[in-house]
Amino acid sequence: MLNSSRRLLNRTALSLRLTMGHSGDRLAAAFKVSRQEQDDYALRSHTLADKAFKAGLLNDIEPVTVPKKGLIDRDNGIRVGTPEQYAKLKPAFVKPYGTVTAANASFLTDGASACLLMTEEKAKQLGLKPKAYLREFLYVSQDPKDQLLLGPAYATPRILEKAGLTLKDIDVFEFHEAFAGQILANLKALDSDWFAKEHMKRSGKYGAPDMSKFNLWGGSLSIGHPFGATGVRLVTTTANRLIKEDGKYGLLAACAAGGITSIAIAMVTHEECQDWSCREALDCPPAGHAMIVERYPGS
Repeated sequence: MLNSSRRLLNRTALSLRLTMGHSGDRLAAAFKVSRQEQDDYALRSHTLADKAFKAGLLNDIEPVTVPKKGLIDRDNGIRVGTPEQYAKLKPAFVKPYGTVTAANASFLTDGASACLLMTEEKAKQLGLKPKAYLREFLYVSQDPKDQLLLGPAYATPRILEKAGLTLKDIDVFEFHEAFAGQILANLKALDSDWFAKEHMKRSGKYGAPDMSKFNLWGGSLSIGHPFGATGVRLVTTTANRLIKEDGKYGLLAACAAGGITSIAIAMVTHEECQDWSCREALDCPPAGHAMIVERYPGS
């Protein structure tokens, strides 16, 4: 995604008069996610994205020519820095004590995305070979004041149970990285007995995803997050990773403004996703989303 030099959109939760960055800072503080942890995760994202690009894995970009910039054929926000460089940056939102900085937050970007959705029968009629099935999807919402960015933690157990799957069945995890603190807070929530009992009404913690399967080609922190395009980017990355890594199921999830999250799992056909529901689950601002994607046989 093209790193924009113009601030075209203020990430603001209008109902609360707070930016998403403030919410990210509050969430990180609530789950005691340290600045060091956030910087380390951000460096992981940039390092993995850089490695994926150099290996030719992020190859589904349609080159565009931009006036005064020339041909853009790769995401230009990937910057593999050092821990020392990250540590020098000042808080971007909650000053002077916040922990969200320009390095551990997703940056404003310009970009667009597209994918083709249809039934398996129609794909065969057109001579097209699908990459994956959409299995299932689910929307959840929570208190936007204190849990604005916690949608993935709420949605992950519910969608897996709805699909009859467990964390161990998932080969690929792709979570939207709005902020490093947001990602780490969701992972800590999933791995917390207290949070499970107090807020999710469960008997105990559900468990966090296996990090050896998690966002292995980078994520929104490094690749970028153009509004309205990240949903498709998450889906295609999940499908491409399943093919490359010889997996079967992938789970993707995201949070967004409004405290709403949708989550989905890939399925054999789209017949159970009536009308436009599948398309809406891909990117539906102001909603987050998540899906489980099943690799198409032979892809």
